[in-house]
Amino acid sequence: MKKRIQYLVFIILITGVIFVIDDVWFDNAEKGALAPDFETTLIDGSSFKLSDLRGKYVLLDFWGSWCPPCRKENPKLAELHQKYSDELTIVTVALEKDTLSWKKAAQKDGFVWKNQIVDRNRFVRLSSIARKYDVTEIPVKFLISPDGKLIGKCTFAEVHNLFSLNK
Repeated sequence: MKKRIQYLVFIILITGVIFVIDDVWFDNAEKGALAPDFETTLIDGSSFKLSDLRGKYVLLDFWGSWCPPCRKENPKLAELHQKYSDELTIVTVALEKDTLSWKKAAQKDGFVWKNQIVDRNRFVRLSSIARKYDVTEIPVKFLISPDGKLIGKCTFAEVHNLFSLNK
């Protein structure tokens, strides 16, 4: 029993050290700075690089099929896509344990846009993309300006206001 407790304490300490190193050594997203770039593969198998989307606003959404608040918000995300697709590119990053659950949820919730990413990490802090944006919980959305600068975390109402003011 004593060995198990020592082992558990050791694991907790190592995990804590890893997260401290991550926060100190790696840049996290800052408002007004260029949005942290990343490269990955989309669900259709094509290559993706965030900085290639410059020229339009980008909404970067972190979610999971297993997350009830995420699922509740997803229809609003689909509505944004339908209403503002000429001015706004939506990029979703699903943090998942398996792709089957994601696929069912994305279809049911109306995800029809191209830029969908499945990161097979159910634990938010284990996702390299989420760490770049200092994401600790989901759902969370980030708005990126057409010149690639991070505007910050945002709500659906803020996105609607932005585009209704620009018209």
